[in-house]
Amino acid sequence: MGKEKGAFRLTCLDARAEALGLVTGKALADARAMIPRLDVVEEDLVADAVLLGAIADWCDRYTPLVALDGGDGLLLDISGCAHLFGGEAELGRDCLTRLKRQAVTVRAAIAGTPGAARAVARYGRGGIVAPGGEGEALLPLPAAALGIAAARQQGLARMGLISIADIETRPRAPLAARFGGDLLDRLDMAIGRLPEAVTPRRPLPDCMAERRFAEPLAHEAGIRLALSGLEQSLSEMLEARGEGAKLFEASFFRSDGAVRRINVETGMPVREPRVIDRLFALKLDALADPLDPGFGFDLIRLSAGATGPLLPDQAALATGNGDDVVDEIVAERALAEVANALSARLGPQRVRRFLAQDTHDPLRAALSVPALRYGEMMGLGTAPPWPEPVDLPERPLRLLTRPEPIEVLAEVPDGPPTRFRWRRAVHDVAKAEGPERIAAEWWISTGSLAPTRDYYRVEQSDGRRFWLYRDGLYGPGTSHPPWFMHGLFA
Repeated sequence: MGKEKGAFRLTCLDARAEALGLVTGKALADARAMIPRLDVVEEDLVADAVLLGAIADWCDRYTPLVALDGGDGLLLDISGCAHLFGGEAELGRDCLTRLKRQAVTVRAAIAGTPGAARAVARYGRGGIVAPGGEGEALLPLPAAALGIAAARQQGLARMGLISIADIETRPRAPLAARFGGDLLDRLDMAIGRLPEAVTPRRPLPDCMAERRFAEPLAHEAGIRLALSGLEQSLSEMLEARGEGAKLFEASFFRSDGAVRRINVETGMPVREPRVIDRLFALKLDALADPLDPGFGFDLIRLSAGATGPLLPDQAALATGNGDDVVDEIVAERALAEVANALSARLGPQRVRRFLAQDTHDPLRAALSVPALRYGEMMGLGTAPPWPEPVDLPERPLRLLTRPEPIEVLAEVPDGPPTRFRWRRAVHDVAKAEGPERIAAEWWISTGSLAPTRDYYRVEQSDGRRFWLYRDGLYGPGTSHPPWFMHGLFA
């Protein structure tokens, strides 16, 4: 039962309650008046949604295209999949048998259109609708089988349109004017006159390979061997398409209905079986919740997503020939493989790389991004190249986490420092270079403009070099702008 419009009403019935004449939507008080010893349980929509999602995950064993149909139904597109189970009848029998073993009450129908299958399963007796027989199967069913709102059902009933046959035999123009064109669209889609799209709850993979086992597989060595075979099959599929993938998902279907999914990502498209196998091995070894086979897995599936062109190249064979471009490609690929392995073990958000930014501000000169997204962002041209290294860089390679305040003594107010105190130690300046004046970009909003900074490179007599700045210029209201230490040269 659930609360609706201030009153408790029946929201779902079992077979015995329906046999006693109760209907969904009936007030609980009226139902108890009919059956004083009626057993009711308050609905839990969150728990129902979790259970339905778990059943939908389990149904992935039949087809990757599984959609939710309301709060208590599922829609499976088994086009091209039925022959793997011996036909539609065998597929439906296997699905119902397995679900009933898990104490799930279910009624199913197979038809050529989603609307017909939905209507026959919910308002008919279920079963298989013969090809082209959708109209004949729908006509005896009530108008509610088209999935229309209760208010519209009442309007149809007042006009004497109780069944779908009554709607089908009436002139279409008056019906469309009275109830809207979507009523007839629903009818046409259910019969097959118009196409009806099915939106899967999970994105469809670009390609996949799977293996079913007559006896559930429970040994770790056998599981990894089966996964390696799927990696080889998937690699051959990708090679035939001239593609690689950046997202791989291994799905393990347990015989008791539980489903476990393991994902690995890469920064660049790959298809080599050894690379995929290594990433999954690292991922499986690093799982906080180990892969529990229970009574065994009867299906293992490996799918690939985010595919892209991957042309064969000879970069690996051309190393050492003095070609800077080739050497750069090889180095980038080697770094990408390291990033893939670390990300699989530690998590994609914990392994990061830096992107250069088009700004003179040292605080915003680099952007930290996940290493797996580095190649994608570089390919989009969102980051400029890093400057070429020089023997004496103008800026330190590493900065302090936060600029630290210092006390400075200068010969002239706006000149370089001659002495400064930092971390309770006094430093005498032997040489100074600067200033390097940095102001906020003109396109930044004036409300967030930072003061202009003058950076200096200073050196002591012992050779230690520092990078410090004055935060602001001398002028009215800023007679003593503060100084900060920002970095140390190596």
